[in-house]
Amino acid sequence: SQQGPQTGITMTAPQISAPPSSTDNLRAMGIMVISVIASSAMTLFVRELSQVMDTRLIVFYRAFLTMLVMIAIIAIIPARRQAIRITRPAMHFWRGLAIAVSTHLGYFAISRLELVTATVIFFSAPIFAAVFGAILHGERPGVRRITAICVGFLGVLFVLRPGVVSFDPAMLAALSSSLLFGFALPLSREVANADGTWSAYFSSLVVTVVVSLPIIIPIFTLPQTAMIALLVILTTASGATRSICDIRAYQLGEASVLAPVTYTRLIFIGIGGYLIFGEVPDQAALIGAAIIIGAALYIARRQAIARRRRALQKM
Repeated sequence: SQQGPQTGITMTAPQISAPPSSTDNLRAMGIMVISVIASSAMTLFVRELSQVMDTRLIVFYRAFLTMLVMIAIIAIIPARRQAIRITRPAMHFWRGLAIAVSTHLGYFAISRLELVTATVIFFSAPIFAAVFGAILHGERPGVRRITAICVGFLGVLFVLRPGVVSFDPAMLAALSSSLLFGFALPLSREVANADGTWSAYFSSLVVTVVVSLPIIIPIFTLPQTAMIALLVILTTASGATRSICDIRAYQLGEASVLAPVTYTRLIFIGIGGYLIFGEVPDQAALIGAAIIIGAALYIARRQAIARRRRALQKM
């Protein structure tokens, strides 16, 4: 997925374009709508839970419960068990570590910032991914893509407004979350191509659980009420739904076509934040959103064109 805690962070969803023969953009867009709704719901659940539970515990519970479900599926279904393979352990680890820390930072930001503001900052992850993709894969972005990246970062500065508003650590957490998720996205493509999306998802959960254990032990508690337990389950279910739909959507459709759908999450979160928490979107956040989304969509379009050119050259 192109977002982080996303955050509505997504923990997997590598960006793998389906082969032309199997591309079904219309169906993929429908699945992506489900992902957007699930992701928006997860963000709202995390904010509600954060009022009674430390966000570090929320991250742990979500990863741990999802991991248990996956282990059960692996134990019951032989085909799923055979799908688990780790041929590039170092890459799995670094990707999982980036996602784990990104999710912790993202959930912290969700608990402290206005939801629309946090979501807009999370939208910068694809812009960071374009930078890391160029570094990790030796890609040479053209002048137009470099300009779009610079414009995207300008949008981030518009939201953060350094020197204009007082410094908020949650802003830095949201930005760091996006940076780390942007680092994980190019690795996701390589890990999934090498070992499959199922393995990529499972390894990220395992690493998140392991990373979370040392920081939750001093604060660990079980859900104190049935409502809190229900919110934990809903957070886990919505997060898993989002991840599964992301993976399927990117298998069926083209990333450049799906990108505009993913950004409709801002609408759902804006409505939910207003109705549930009484939040009114900040004007600077909305202007920054327009800049960041515009830049990210342009980058996605240019990357799609570059991929098609490379594919034609190989023919």
